[in-house]
Amino acid sequence: MSTHAQQAQTLVEALPYIQKYTGKTVVVKYGGNAMISEELRKAVMSDIILLSLVGIRVVVVHGGGPEISDMLKKIGHTSHFVDGLRYTDEVTMDVVQSVLCGKVNKNLVAQLNRLGGQAIGLCGMDGQLFQAVQLNEKYGLVGEITAVNPDPVNNALLSGYIPVVSTVAQGVDADTAYNINADTAAAKLAEALQAEKLILLTDTRGLLRDAGDEETLIHEIHTYEVPGLIESGVVSGGMIPKMQCCVDAINGGVDRVHIIDGRIPHSILIELLSDKGIGTMLKREDN
Repeated sequence: MSTHAQQAQTLVEALPYIQKYTGKTVVVKYGGNAMISEELRKAVMSDIILLSLVGIRVVVVHGGGPEISDMLKKIGHTSHFVDGLRYTDEVTMDVVQSVLCGKVNKNLVAQLNRLGGQAIGLCGMDGQLFQAVQLNEKYGLVGEITAVNPDPVNNALLSGYIPVVSTVAQGVDADTAYNINADTAAAKLAEALQAEKLILLTDTRGLLRDAGDEETLIHEIHTYEVPGLIESGVVSGGMIPKMQCCVDAINGGVDRVHIIDGRIPHSILIELLSDKGIGTMLKREDN
């Protein structure tokens, strides 16, 4: 098949998906390698702009772990971790807020705008988007979201913008900001927006039955299968909270959750607009 014919075929294949998702909301949790590599970052940005241009309401939620670590190193502040979570003292929280709501968020917005998108940055404290209480004293200023106000995001979407959200929340139990896990924040926001899909970009192919073998990708999971997968150790370590927040999002009304490989250029488009799809899809028992 000639390249032109292949291109036409790709567009024809994408059409029913575009028709299906136009006007619907898709939340993309952006992090990992896709955020660090220049080539992958550009691919993610173009995917998001394309989806937005065909009428899909795209919301980007981002983390920024490496940038936070870099800045803490620059100021000579040592990070330490409790149960795999960064302990957030007051100095770290200042850095998290400056780096996530400032540098990382505005760089993403600028990049989307440069590539022809129309993006606007929001942080969890804008319009009380994320409100939280302290999760547990042993983690320091790490918060658990108690309420989400999706209005600032909906207003941005209505005005034709791509909202780019950083995951810092306003404390309701103390006069402080809280650091929030980006997967959890994305899931809670997807729920509040009644999104059609939540897409988590990760550094793995998806959920693997055997962690050491990429060929054992599980393509589809129903929410009721998750406890068994945790018990058998298929879902372990950092994948447990990730999977848990996916299940919560679906129980809260999100139609589908996709865990996809952010190391593959244009993985978002492949997942959303093609017949083959990639990664692991999580759905409810009844559909």
